[in-house]
Amino acid sequence: MQYIVGIDVGGMSAKSGLFSLEGELLCQACVKTNASDGFDKTVSNVAALVKELAQKANIAFSDVAAIGAGVPGVVNSQSGVVLRWSNFAWDNVPFAERLSALTGKPVYIANDANVAALGEARFGATSQYQSSILLTLGTGIGGGMVFDGKLLEGYQSAGAELGHITIREGGLSCACGRKGCYEKYASATALVRQTRHAMVENLQSGMWKLVDGKIQNVDGKTAFTAARQGDETAKKVIEQFVDYVAEGIADFVNILRPEAFVLGGGIANEGEEFFEPLRKAVDKRTYIAMDIVPLKIVGAKLGNKAGIYGAYSIAKDKII
Repeated sequence: MQYIVGIDVGGMSAKSGLFSLEGELLCQACVKTNASDGFDKTVSNVAALVKELAQKANIAFSDVAAIGAGVPGVVNSQSGVVLRWSNFAWDNVPFAERLSALTGKPVYIANDANVAALGEARFGATSQYQSSILLTLGTGIGGGMVFDGKLLEGYQSAGAELGHITIREGGLSCACGRKGCYEKYASATALVRQTRHAMVENLQSGMWKLVDGKIQNVDGKTAFTAARQGDETAKKVIEQFVDYVAEGIADFVNILRPEAFVLGGGIANEGEEFFEPLRKAVDKRTYIAMDIVPLKIVGAKLGNKAGIYGAYSIAKDKII
């Protein structure tokens, strides 16, 4: 019997899963990652993680057929090279080649957000659709696009930077060097900033009580919690934030028209209090209404396992 290992490399840890060829997740393991470790040590640690998985599952390492991995940054999935991962100061590092040399297994890689999108499309919230787009609303906005069941990555896999479309020309400055980027308005970080601004503007808002009078305690849940309690300032924050999220989704819909959008990150956990107004806001902005061409907008299901499921998927596609 043969198996496939899926790996999700992150800035604090690398998560991994051992899968049967049919996609059953058999066991998981994790190792810490740190930018100070450098490329060589990080890849060595990931290689050791793969071997640990086989031992943990009590299978012969020779039965591992292939390894798939999602890696942050600009990743050329054809060459297996990480062109740039700024947070770890990686430039043009041969991740797939090095991991393959250390394990003796074929290794296939892609950008981590793209891999997560594939995981949700194959095993998660959008598994019944042939075309879907994942947006993760976190520190920034990550995402990936799956059409006809395959990743849409762009030339040399350098596309699908979904957080960096402009929704406000001349707007807030983004770390990418442009102004008005989507993630400056529709990420969890943006929601926190918008919530704090509204609280400063209205010192009577019930949100102050929720954070014990300390604005540094504001998080992505603060406005939603206060809105459920009837706070008008919080309701306005959520309404504006929903409009920002809808603005970007509508742009993607008008260009690509997927069957479904799946949203990840903590904000997606707010459920229908977030999704119901979001669907309406998107529908008002799309060129073709949703009652003419349906569009599903749903929350992610796999959580932090989406990456390992997607990594398994890219490896399986290559070997079968």
